[in-house]
Amino acid sequence: MSTFISEFLLGGTGKRVAVKDSIDIAGYPTRSGSRAFADAPAARQNAEVVDAILAAGWQIVGKTNLHELAFGVTGINDWTGTPINPQAPDRVPGGSSSGSASAVAAGLADIAIGTDTGGSVRVPAACCGIAGLKPTYGRVSRIGAHPLESSLDCVGPFAKTMDDLIAAMQVICPGFNVQGLPADGAKVGFLEVACDAHLQASLGAAADRAGWRRSHLQLSEFEAAFAAGLTVINFENWAAFGHLTGKGLIGADVETRLLAASRTTREELAQAEAVRSRFTRQVDAALEDFAVLLLPTLPSLPPTLSEARAGSKAVAGMTPLVRPFNLSGHPALTVPVELDCGGLKVGLQIVGRKGQDEQVCAFGAQLQASITQS
Repeated sequence: MSTFISEFLLGGTGKRVAVKDSIDIAGYPTRSGSRAFADAPAARQNAEVVDAILAAGWQIVGKTNLHELAFGVTGINDWTGTPINPQAPDRVPGGSSSGSASAVAAGLADIAIGTDTGGSVRVPAACCGIAGLKPTYGRVSRIGAHPLESSLDCVGPFAKTMDDLIAAMQVICPGFNVQGLPADGAKVGFLEVACDAHLQASLGAAADRAGWRRSHLQLSEFEAAFAAGLTVINFENWAAFGHLTGKGLIGADVETRLLAASRTTREELAQAEAVRSRFTRQVDAALEDFAVLLLPTLPSLPPTLSEARAGSKAVAGMTPLVRPFNLSGHPALTVPVELDCGGLKVGLQIVGRKGQDEQVCAFGAQLQASITQS
């Protein structure tokens, strides 16, 4: 099975944790799912999040697979294999932290650690029907995560239950203090975004069951933030991985994306940074009126593997609702909600004020509790 790049046991006897193979574990190579790093030497020291996990007495059960170079949203990887989506084996597992989501959804780990540059924790979590958090930018250490420099990337946890996800944040995020929500029903803003009607209805109903008072709002910079986020990702990933192109070392999809990224100009980057400033202010202003913002994680069901391999437009449609919050740096959590028409779980995304990851998780816990009781 291709969920894990390598399986081993390390640490204590506590919770079982799987770690994305773009995060260093001493004694094991970090290959980022790419043939380009097939001969990478073993890492000399642990990433800081790995040290924190081991210090808590938890057990690392292996390194998980990913979309090559963490630069893709489907999780399809023809070199390392493609992890199975346990809730829908005919659909993509999501990327780039595909193996991390798959491991938790399949019960092979209690918690997994991934990275999220443009949705790479939240997308696979939503695809596989589990919870996943992109923390506030900079709140969880990236030391020992690859690429080494990024103005967007965050290390974040996956879990089936919010209790486990919150426990993970207590371990990997210094100063994380569990908190509850007021009993009188919180005021939340439900963003108006393009989304399949049956997903929107199911997610709205779930928010209502949680007892939240929701109002609808729009963010005029939202679509511009999606485009600007891609510009920044392209600029930074070309700087990190451009030297690997033209050598037959990376898959065709990632090679194509990197070559397209090479055409990103400094002028385009400056324009993207201006959008970052405007959108960040807009989100901050909305969060003065609402405790959190809600929106779908994915605008439609995950594409099937065959659709993704055929180059379906559905693949390009997997990140418009997640990437803007990488650009702005706000914490964003996806929590699974079962569709009212039955079957698959989809993700409701909860976005909070910077540094208030605790409150975002408290909303996620309340949502999950209300789903369990209903």
